Amino acid sequence: MIVALIDSGLGMLPTASWLRKLRPDVDLLLQLDPDGMPWGPKPEQWTIDRVVGTAKRSVEWGAEVVVLPCNTASVTALEHVRAELGPEVPVIGTVPAVKPAAAACASVAVWATVATTASRYQADLIARFGGDAKVVGVACPGLAEAIDRGDLAAARAAIESAAAQTSADVEGVVLGCTHYPLVLDAIVAALPDSVRLFDSAQAVAAQTIRRMDALGRPTTGNGSVTVFNSGRPGELPAGAAVYESGRVLGAQFGPR
Repeated sequence: MIVALIDSGLGMLPTASWLRKLRPDVDLLLQLDPDGMPWGPKPEQWTIDRVVGTAKRSVEWGAEVVVLPCNTASVTALEHVRAELGPEVPVIGTVPAVKPAAAACASVAVWATVATTASRYQADLIARFGGDAKVVGVACPGLAEAIDRGDLAAARAAIESAAAQTSADVEGVVLGCTHYPLVLDAIVAALPDSVRLFDSAQAVAAQTIRRMDALGRPTTGNGSVTVFNSGRPGELPAGAAVYESGRVLGAQFGPR
C-alpha cells in the first residue's frame, strides 16, 4: 500500500509522521513542489492544475491513496482531484480544527496563511462550526515560507507577530496551516500557558488509515519513504532536519 502526500513544502511532515506512528508498514510517497512554492498567492487555476497533475502522477507511480495535507491545496483543488481520480482512489483533504476548538473554548484564534485567512472557505468553516464561540482569523505572513527555508529566526519573528495580534482573552489557537506544528515549541513559548492548541494532522492521518483499510487490500509495504521535488526524484529539503519538537524529526524519514 502506497500513500501519496502532496504539499508545496514541509507542511506534509506532521501528517506523514502520524501515519508512520499509526501504521509504520505503509509506504509513503512525499510529493513536494519547491519550484512552485508557495501555492497560496498563486492563481486558483494554476494551483488546481499543479495539484491535480501531481495527484495523477502519484497514482501512475503506484499510489492507492492520496492525501492533501495542505489547507491551500484542500481549499482550492480537493474536489478537482477527486473528480480526476474517480471514486476508486480515496482522496483525503485537510480541514483546520475549528470544530473541536470551538467546542472546547469560548474564544478561538485561527492562525493561518494570508490567503487562507482571507478565503471564503475559512469564513464558511467558522460559520458552520464556530458555534457559540468567538472565532477570529489571525494571518501569519511569512511563517510557512520561513519554515520551508528552515529559518527559525524568521519563523519566531512571525510567531511573535501573530501572538501580538491574538486577543488576550483567547482560550484556543487553531494551527490552520499544516506547516505550523513543525514550530510547535516556538508557538507554545509565545502564548500564555492557558492557551490550548488544536491541530488536524493526527485526525487526517487517522482518516487516511480508515479510508485505506476500507479498500480491503493487503498492506505489504515495508515503511519506505520516497521523495519527489516538483516531479523529480530527490530528498527532503535540509530544513526538515531542524525541526525537533518531539512530533516531527527529520530522522523519522530516513532508512528504516
